[in-house]
Amino acid sequence: MNVNQSVGEAPSNGSVAVIIPCYNESVTIAKVVSDFRRVLPNATVYVYDNNSTDDTARLAREAGAVVRSEPRQGKGNVVRAMLREVDADCYVLVDGDDTYPAEAAPAMVDKILVEQYDMVDGDRLSTTYFTENKRPFHNFGNKLVRDLINTLFSSKVNDIMTGYRVMSFGFAKTLPVLSHGFELETEMTIHALDKSVRLLEMPVEYRDRPAGSSSKLNTVSDGVKVILAIFNLVRTYRPLLFYSILGLLCLLIGGILDVSVVSEIFATHYIPNMASFVIGSTLLLLAITFFAAGFVLSSTARRGRQEYEINLNQVVWQWRHRADK
Repeated sequence: MNVNQSVGEAPSNGSVAVIIPCYNESVTIAKVVSDFRRVLPNATVYVYDNNSTDDTARLAREAGAVVRSEPRQGKGNVVRAMLREVDADCYVLVDGDDTYPAEAAPAMVDKILVEQYDMVDGDRLSTTYFTENKRPFHNFGNKLVRDLINTLFSSKVNDIMTGYRVMSFGFAKTLPVLSHGFELETEMTIHALDKSVRLLEMPVEYRDRPAGSSSKLNTVSDGVKVILAIFNLVRTYRPLLFYSILGLLCLLIGGILDVSVVSEIFATHYIPNMASFVIGSTLLLLAITFFAAGFVLSSTARRGRQEYEINLNQVVWQWRHRADK
């Protein structure tokens, strides 16, 4: 998917940081670090340990990674810390479970450093994900989230929840990470769509976790969190759509109740059900309130996009001219 706006230029020989959030990934982390150091020999690999109780930190350090810790539990918290603390022209965000191929990274990095994309996503769903992934509810959840967001945001993103993303400095430093857990991927995609950044998806081969490695994602609880995150993000980024839907529902239900009562009044000359009339009238007033709130908050959201552009330009300008200070 391509969207038209570039978040600032970066030199083709720019610095690259591979950032890997980890929680109990001792089975795979050494291989992941070694693979990315091999395919991106000039990059610095950072592993942020999120309260692991196994040897994740030690094995990552021995494999050549810069190891740091983040005590706040949750992937969103870890990524927030990584993007705040690590400076680079290009960021490669990848999970430490060895499900994504490091060999795809150089081409994705080139899209950022050479072709000036803002975020490049590793698209699993158009390749091997549905055959490699043995958790049917995860497959269903990925399709559901993809279809829901593409409908709400009039987009054509194929893999909304991929954990393999490459980002420019400007995009990474202006990304508002509000999620604490696995809702992060959905938040990143919606933010990119809302800000119309230059986004590209590249197919990557997905492989299931190796034996002995277990997923930290709970299908039910984390799935509910993702749906709630979409609900809140649509309310934030598309307030006119969100409140118009609520207004239309109130208008429909209230109209049905009041029309039925009014028709009875004309037929019998008395109010047959005062409760229905009061509820219907209240819903009609709520509908007006929701429509008004949607228009007001839509203006606020537009102002937020304008402020984002100004802040983005400042961040990129400062990064480009850091050597002059």
